[in-house]
Formats: sequence, C-alpha cells, structure tokens
Amino acid sequence: MLAAKATTTIPIVFLVGDDPVRLGLVASLARPGGNLTGINFLTGELGAKRLELLRALVPAAARVAVLVNPANPANESTLRDVVPAARAIGLQIQVFNASTSREINAAFATLVGERPDALFVGGDALFNSRRVQLATLAARHAVPAIYSARDYAEVGGLMSYGSNLTDAFRQVGVYTGRILKGAKPADLPVVQSSKFELVINAETARILGLNVPPTLLAVADEVIE
Repeated sequence: MLAAKATTTIPIVFLVGDDPVRLGLVASLARPGGNLTGINFLTGELGAKRLELLRALVPAAARVAVLVNPANPANESTLRDVVPAARAIGLQIQVFNASTSREINAAFATLVGERPDALFVGGDALFNSRRVQLATLAARHAVPAIYSARDYAEVGGLMSYGSNLTDAFRQVGVYTGRILKGAKPADLPVVQSSKFELVINAETARILGLNVPPTLLAVADEVIE
C-alpha cells in the first residue's frame, strides 16, 4: 500500500492476500489500469474452507476462537468469510485481536480463560513472523489450531491450509520479467492463486490427543510425522 501511494509511474508487482480491487490497488482484476498488477493469494476467501477443515479434525468443536490482526486490511474479508461460514455449520466464534507479539500473549491469556474448543488464526504477516510463538502457545494450552500457511505446520502448528506461496512467488517473478521486457502492468491481469495445500502435523495431533480422520489424511498434500 505504501509503495502504491509513493508512485503512479514506476511499475509495481504486488503479492497480496486480500482483494486488490477492494484495497484500491487496481481498477479490476482483468484490467488493472495503472502501474500495478500482481497476485492475490486469497487469504480471506479461504477462511470458510479452513473452518471446515478444523471442524473435520475436531468434530466435537462448538466454540472457536478467531485470532486476527486489526491493523491488517485483510482482517475484514477474513471475518466476512468466517462469520457466516461458522454460523452455517453451527459453530460459535469469538474474535480476539493482536497486532504485536505482546498482544498475542495477552490474547492467548484471555482466550484460554474462555476455553474454546479450537483456534482459527487469520492470515497475517505479523502472525507468520511470530509463527513459532503462536504454535508454541497453542500447544502449551492444548488448543487445536489451523493456520493460513505451511510455515506454521513446519514449526509445530497443528494444521494449515492456504495458497501455495512458492507458486505465487514464481508468478511474481514471471510478471516482473515480462515488465522488464516492456510489458505494462495495466495490461497484465491480476492472477488469483489456483494451487492450494493442506499440511497436517501428525506429531502435534498426537500430542494433543487427536485422531486425524483418514479422509483428511487422504487429501493432505503433506503429513509431517
């Protein structure tokens, strides 16, 4: 967002998790119309699917804590997706906010007292940078949690579902190369991620006393033992 405000002439290739039209980055996905184009990896839009996967892993869950960063614009689309999705499958949700490492600790101290059955962690750059902290707190308090990227599962998080970021970064490189060869961002449609991955940390599931259903294991892109 800051880069977009800084120039209207220098080409910019972005990688964002929220709708770039809603963010005001482009006029439309098909015809960006300015000096920006890029990739949308659909963080907010995948919220309902993550909630379904969490329910599949913890079928007895009735109350789910949702942790979001209020400073992140994608927070709105995440909640817009998750709230009705939770209602549709009979889940109650309680939203907790954190925009610093200290606030993450404070949010966990509060949500543990509320005794939710599971935790949904919204997609966010701060959260990703604090993924070890989040995974550790969830394990310490025995709260089954789902995250937006495989990075969390790799450091001990229970389960993640989201866009394949390696593929998204590859597309950023492709567009950057095309612009360097003379293409205009206005003529390059915004690409929406089409490759998604489910990663389950089986060791964390065992520590939490969870039996991962065979149906989830069958569709997982990776199971970390």
